[in-house]
Amino acid sequence: MLRKILSRANSTAAAKFNESKIPVINEPILNYAPGSSERKLVLDACQKIQATTADIPLLINGEKIFDAEVKQQTSPYDHKKVLANYRWASEDHLNKAIEASIANRKEWDLSSIEDRAAIFFRAADLLATKYRPDICATTIAGQAKNILQAEIDAACELIDFFRFNAQYALDLHASQPLSPDVPAIHNACKWRGMEGFVAAIAPFNFTAISGNLAGTPAMMGNAVLWKPSDTAVLSSWLIQEILIEAGLPENIIQFVPADGPVFGKTVTSHKELSAINFTGSVPTFEWLWKEVGKNISNYKGFPKLIGECGGKNYHFAHPSAHVESVVNGTIRSGFEYSGQKCSACSRLYVPESLWPKVKAGLLDIHKQIKVGRGDDIETFVSAVIDEKAFDRVSTWIDKAKSDPELEIIAGGGHDKSTGWFIEPTIIQSSNPDNAIMSTELFGPVVAVYVYPDNDWKQVSKDMTEVSPYSLTGGIFCQDENDKAWLIDSLRESAGNFYVNDKSTGSVVAQQWFGGARKSGTNDKAGSPSYVAKWVSPQAVKTTTVPLTGWRYPSMDK
Repeated sequence: MLRKILSRANSTAAAKFNESKIPVINEPILNYAPGSSERKLVLDACQKIQATTADIPLLINGEKIFDAEVKQQTSPYDHKKVLANYRWASEDHLNKAIEASIANRKEWDLSSIEDRAAIFFRAADLLATKYRPDICATTIAGQAKNILQAEIDAACELIDFFRFNAQYALDLHASQPLSPDVPAIHNACKWRGMEGFVAAIAPFNFTAISGNLAGTPAMMGNAVLWKPSDTAVLSSWLIQEILIEAGLPENIIQFVPADGPVFGKTVTSHKELSAINFTGSVPTFEWLWKEVGKNISNYKGFPKLIGECGGKNYHFAHPSAHVESVVNGTIRSGFEYSGQKCSACSRLYVPESLWPKVKAGLLDIHKQIKVGRGDDIETFVSAVIDEKAFDRVSTWIDKAKSDPELEIIAGGGHDKSTGWFIEPTIIQSSNPDNAIMSTELFGPVVAVYVYPDNDWKQVSKDMTEVSPYSLTGGIFCQDENDKAWLIDSLRESAGNFYVNDKSTGSVVAQQWFGGARKSGTNDKAGSPSYVAKWVSPQAVKTTTVPLTGWRYPSMDK
């Protein structure tokens, strides 16, 4: 019955995007200029969201469950404002969600890829039109992004994930093995979903990533337990509602905010776990990996673990670097979204000959940066996500004030009376091995090391060993020979590498995203290979002529 309903509902969308071969392109970014309709719509939506308190249930097997422990999501830039009351899944709820996933998975997997892809194409269309102001506003109010950062993330990137991954899914299913030029034999590959269930554990910092972590495995025929971040439940719930409006059956993605250890223990102890899709901290991912290892003999199969864990991302300025590019790129990469992007520039290496101009440029822009509410159109830096983040980052700033190796040359202030506000801060270190050069702070702090010009090769080599991460990095170099040397030398230092550009801003289908070492499993979200992670292929050989003998010709005399 499910397949028949899906087929009827999605035939138009499937035809639009598959049969007519309309190319998928990146969603254009709206500019929210003065007087624009999009500015008015998103500010109105922010007002509405901040004037109400959403009531968000668990969603298990298609049933909305309100009879559960209630938690609150508040606004980071106004932490007295409760944006949502949401339900907290217990171990019992999670086990029911797992059983529902197992029960519903097979019929969903047997539905056609055209039907499943069409749901996500339709969801992308809804995000691009009807729900664009709302998905941006929930991200602004709930996660403290400014207006343009919300547009780039919650609207454009999520739209791109849904559209490109749906197209990649169709392309994957069209990819088939060779059949020999013999009429009696036909070979095929069935791109099945995985047996069991997928656990999707999402972060707060990108609404798009949260939607992608749950949505793409579901698109490929899997049933999913979605644990959104406690600080991003509001925007994640809106994505869930949009997917259901687009035609996703309500019993395929189980929406289950929960305590992290309870969720982790429950999913990793179940024999039907097929995969974990994770974005978050290194310690959490390591813990999940250990739990899977402890239970490995109890599973039906070998679960896939796909994870992205952040980084200590660098900008390296060569003596030939273009100063203005270094300055603007570092301000943007280091301080956009309060330094809470996994790809944010957290350390800058500058030659002595360029430092006076680079420093002057950084300080000049720093004076112009407005710190404030996310819904203020002039805000560049808003609050960090919660009190835990505030305390972590502010502690590092306060320690820097008494460290003889460190000098705060800009910022350093912090105030949590109204919201979790931390000034964008630039700290110069006299020691390239100081902990501030190697530790991920995940806040609006950029550490700078100024090196002797002639040491650029050695400094760039040492830079790769200071930090355990390998996510993003950018070099600024105009000398062609030295640029080529740096590109080769830094080959292992970043999964996303930028030449004369900042370390943030990857675009779905353009810069496939992910890193190695302690930054994760480098599975490249936004690429065709990421979609292929969520299937269990079955090779099928069909022979239409009966086998009439058993002897080899070589056995005849």
